[in-house]
Amino acid sequence: MSDRLVAVTRRLDADVDLLDVAGEDGWLFLRQEEGLAGRGTAAEIRIPRHDPARAAQAVHEVLDTIECDDDVRRPGTGPVALGALPFAPERDGVLVVPRTIVGRASDGTRWITAVSADGRPPAAPTLAEHPEGEPSRFTIRSERDTEEWCRAVTAVREEIRSGDARKVVLARAVTVEADRALSRRAVLHRLRAAYPSCMLFAVDGFVGASPELLVARTGDLVRSHPMAGTAPRSADPSTDARLAAGLLASAKDRAEHRYTIDMVHDTLLPWCSYLDEEAEPRVVAMANVQHLATRVEGRLSSPPASVIELMVALHPTPAVGGVPRDRALEAIRRFEGLDRGRFAGPVGWVDAAGNGAWAVGIRSAELEGTRARLFAGVGVVEDSDPELELAETRAKLQALLSAIVRP
Repeated sequence: MSDRLVAVTRRLDADVDLLDVAGEDGWLFLRQEEGLAGRGTAAEIRIPRHDPARAAQAVHEVLDTIECDDDVRRPGTGPVALGALPFAPERDGVLVVPRTIVGRASDGTRWITAVSADGRPPAAPTLAEHPEGEPSRFTIRSERDTEEWCRAVTAVREEIRSGDARKVVLARAVTVEADRALSRRAVLHRLRAAYPSCMLFAVDGFVGASPELLVARTGDLVRSHPMAGTAPRSADPSTDARLAAGLLASAKDRAEHRYTIDMVHDTLLPWCSYLDEEAEPRVVAMANVQHLATRVEGRLSSPPASVIELMVALHPTPAVGGVPRDRALEAIRRFEGLDRGRFAGPVGWVDAAGNGAWAVGIRSAELEGTRARLFAGVGVVEDSDPELELAETRAKLQALLSAIVRP
């Protein structure tokens, strides 16, 4: 940063929709009515991914240089950095400190922060205008032949059976081409309506509604909500209940889920004075699929680690990479045939105190003009059926397809 920056935070009396604040090109991280939206760029921060401590240092060296005049003083006030990082852990990422940040807490408290060189108080937030017209014709194609993708699943399964790995997550991508530009804001509104309990995010053209919390830190409280193991949903209540019971009883899915819980627990534990997890996984139902999920919560030792350090250490969990990590990532590079970009990478925010929340960037798409790239992944284990894994990707893709394709 060439200019000395000042962040001025004031309470906001008027209620505003954070989706409208973010508009078509701002930043958004929102769960139900709690979250942050930003516009403009006051600073950019490059995140080295190879070392959690250095990543946290890089972030806080920038945020700590921003003088703060904060009347609200709670997590998310003052200067905040938001962003979405690439899936590939060897790739550095970039976070942005927006010039204007609007926040809303779960208790209804609202605030606005302006980050500038002159320290002026924040003006009322500018709301995005609704775009005129939306697409009416779409073409959809898989970026990889589905039979070829199933053969890749088979090849990975055979490597797992030979002992090279225990689980490998393989993803596939679908491209949607529309007859006119896609509205990011409209897609987000549909995602919020369909998946109200998910974390809604938007960073540039990367949008999604993730059900999975990678890590959040509030003061010395740390939380994670890992998910692994998936079953379809049914419109028939009795069938849906049977599918949920089958998911809970599935040895394959329980083992896959355990890989992720153990990794999250063991990774966070060195930073904690105590760490606990739910005794049994629960079934979390989305509109299109249902997952096994287990909450992990604890207290961080003093001084508490920044959420950035925790996030970099955790990613990628076995839910999106595999077990063991190095072998799984190597298999992904050889068999997936896909540059994931930011799909399944961390997406979220951090404030100057080290508080923040980071979701796993799943149920996501990259929007650019008239085109959208949608992603979905599955965990391949030793008894995976390629056709069933393909069906699972199709079920997961429906989350974004239903929000984008509106003939």
